[in-house]
Amino acid sequence: MSAKPILEKLAVLADAAKYDASCASSGTVKRDSVASKGIGSTEGMGICHSYAPDGRCISLLKILLTNFCIYDCRFCINRASSNVERARFSPQEVVRLTLDFYKRNYIEGLFLSSGIIRSEDYTMEQLVEVARILREEHRFQGYIHLKTIAGADPGLIALAGLYADRLSTNVELPTEAGLLSFAPEKKPETIRKTMASVRVGAEAAKSRLIGKATPPRFAPAGQSTQMIVGADAARDDDILKTATNLYSGYQLRRVYYSAYSPIPDASSDLPPVRPPLMREHRLYQADWLLRFYGFERAEIMEGASGGMLDLAIDPKLAWALMRREAFPVDINRAPRELLLRVPGLGTRAVDRIVAARRLGKLRLGDLAKLTASVKKVLPFIVTLDWRPGKLTDSADLRARFAPPPEQLALAL
Repeated sequence: MSAKPILEKLAVLADAAKYDASCASSGTVKRDSVASKGIGSTEGMGICHSYAPDGRCISLLKILLTNFCIYDCRFCINRASSNVERARFSPQEVVRLTLDFYKRNYIEGLFLSSGIIRSEDYTMEQLVEVARILREEHRFQGYIHLKTIAGADPGLIALAGLYADRLSTNVELPTEAGLLSFAPEKKPETIRKTMASVRVGAEAAKSRLIGKATPPRFAPAGQSTQMIVGADAARDDDILKTATNLYSGYQLRRVYYSAYSPIPDASSDLPPVRPPLMREHRLYQADWLLRFYGFERAEIMEGASGGMLDLAIDPKLAWALMRREAFPVDINRAPRELLLRVPGLGTRAVDRIVAARRLGKLRLGDLAKLTASVKKVLPFIVTLDWRPGKLTDSADLRARFAPPPEQLALAL
């Protein structure tokens, strides 16, 4: 087959893949310690598509196997009834593109999703075949993220986990009511069953690891999912409740929040404009508080109006303003758990503070060297030479940090 049809397909299927946000590649391990045994790498720098938590740029070829789909989810641009240009790769074409892009140093890995064709099992077989050819026939050692197809045979999910670094199954919408309304062909219990299969596979791999030096080979970067924000009536509280249940129930590595993007010929009950991107941003901040800062969902939503996060200020600051009695915090004495609740202090800054205060009492100048957010921190902390006085209880404290209305309007 000539290169031109493949490139035309690439234009269609790369564009169609942009709606899936769950393509970060953090948390994987090197597949081979001997570089000469294979090609590709999960490490290094390249053309950036996403970022790892340590700041590394991760370049990925992010495409769909096909945007044909037998489902007619009303929020999806690739739904069966959508009047969009269609294309389909063969597994061999995806392999060829991945290897060609890698050898030119364009990418470090592959993110592969797909519309559902023929059946869930058939589509999953095609996705697994791409990963199998890359791993077994070409010894590709780079990163592979496969989108699992909800309802596919557990045996196929198990195979996918052997070849892929990360697996993801999208829950699509935050609530079962929303999914049943906008995508009645997709069943919440089927999605949960597939996610459970991934968790079981990962736990089985870890149990086999006991007493062995070989790292687990089942999706070592874990599993993730994505929720569309703003397509239905789900509130931020509903979204965070679902995320919390997913983290605890299926050991997810990440939940991604994707602001709904209006699509052509959409049904009348879908919003005509996308929700504020700031809403998506606030949800990510709240998600971070849940996973890394010791917050409970109920704490984050304290004082939230109508179950919605405050768009003007970040959720940690909103919580602190509701709990002023907890402040100021003594930087030199407070436990790490309490320091993590100080607005403006991130996990790295807190770890630096805890390490530095072992060597002596910290002053405000010392703190300025450990964090870039001193101005935001001042009302909430005490150091050897600083006390906020009445600043902590100031009535205009919120106004000090909230952007002016015209700036917030631009952000929305």
